[in-house]
Formats: sequence, structure tokens, C-alpha cells
Amino acid sequence: MTYCCAMRLRDGLICISDTRTNAGVDHISVFRKLYLFGVEGERFISIQTAGNLATTQAVIGHLQNQLDLKHEPNLYSVNSMFEMAELVGHTLKRVIMDVTTDQLEQSNYHCTILLSGQIQGEDIQLYNIYPQGNFINATSDTPFFQIGESKYGKPILDRALNYNTELDEALRCGLISFDSTLRSNVSVGLPLDACIYKKDSFAIPLSKRIHDDDPYFSSISKLWSDTLRQGLNGLPRPTEDYWQ
Repeated sequence: MTYCCAMRLRDGLICISDTRTNAGVDHISVFRKLYLFGVEGERFISIQTAGNLATTQAVIGHLQNQLDLKHEPNLYSVNSMFEMAELVGHTLKRVIMDVTTDQLEQSNYHCTILLSGQIQGEDIQLYNIYPQGNFINATSDTPFFQIGESKYGKPILDRALNYNTELDEALRCGLISFDSTLRSNVSVGLPLDACIYKKDSFAIPLSKRIHDDDPYFSSISKLWSDTLRQGLNGLPRPTEDYWQ
């Protein structure tokens, strides 16, 4: 399984993905699911993938091949993030249909994609792209998307994150979201890949790989567990007649 999260905030983007793939207990592997592209000073692009590994690798391979051979349209030639979402959606749909045209069989090859970034002259954009090639756009009211094993990490995002959240606070929120998921689902695993893009910088940020011995991640994981226990102990006890 996979867990990926992207946050479109007032001051920038935060993208975090796990790296575990699971094809049974005897086939646990590490594969990158966060891919960064861009042209310095002109555009930044992040792609995160969840689902069938062969499908996701084929989609990334097609997109990279378009760039290498200068086939248009490509990630660097489109004029807007909306056009880019259409391009990625079309590529994803084509990859799946190249395997089979049977709709029932296609579900075995499904994947979903988070596309985010910024092109000169536009605001930051974040899209959730479905296997059928269609997509939805994040807004200030819904500033984050999750794909993959999302349910364990969603509560903290719902409670603590909004469009105006500062980047450093949002990063902490995102890491806690992943810590909660890692504790509850063994199919999501370390290391994590994360990147922070600052709005209007049009620079390609380096992604950071977070391993199980990362001191900061380990410290906030422990502190969050301690804080939850303290909060639980601080809640008022039910009255004696509560169950009557």
C-alpha cells in the first residue's frame, strides 16, 4: 500500500510520500513515489503516485520520455497547470488502456496521482488525478489531498491544517499524519520522501529522505504520543450516573 499527502498553502507546497510497496509478506520493497521536475525560474512540478507500481512507473517513464525527446505537449511546454493535469491524466488513462480495454480488468492496474506545482504567472495548484484521467483541484477551503492509505492520517489534518497554516507548522502536521499511519498500518513504511516549495520561488527544492533513525521525526513521534496520553488523562471523568 501507499500513503501520499500534498498540501497547497498560502505560502507554498508541502509534499510527503512513503516508499513501501507490498506484494505480499515476502515481497516488501522500497520505491520512490515522489518525483520532482522543473525549469529554474519558470516552473516547479511535483508528482506523487499511489497504486499499481507498473502503472505508476510507466506513467513517469512516458512523461520523462516526452521531455527527453522534446515531444509536445510535455511537462515543460504546457502553458498552465490545468493543461498539465490534462496531460498527466491522459497519459495515465492511456497506460491503463494499453494493458487492457476491459473495465473490470482495468481496476487491477489503477493508480492515482497528486500533481502540484507552479508556473510563472499562475498561483500554486494541486490536483488529484484519477485512473480515468479526470481530476479535481484543491482550493483554500480544501487545501490538502491524500491518496493511498489515507484514513489514519486524516484526523490531524482535518483538525489542525488550513490554507493559512505556516509551512513549518504544516510540515509538523504532515509528519504526525504519517506517524499515525505508520503506527496503524504496516503496509505503509519508512523511509519517507518530503519536499517544501516556497511560493513564487520557481526553484526546484531538494527532497529529503526521512529514515527510521531521523532524530527530528523520532522526537516528534514520541512527543506526540506523550501529548495524546496527557490530553487523555486531562479529560474530565464521566459522572457516576453517566451510564444510568
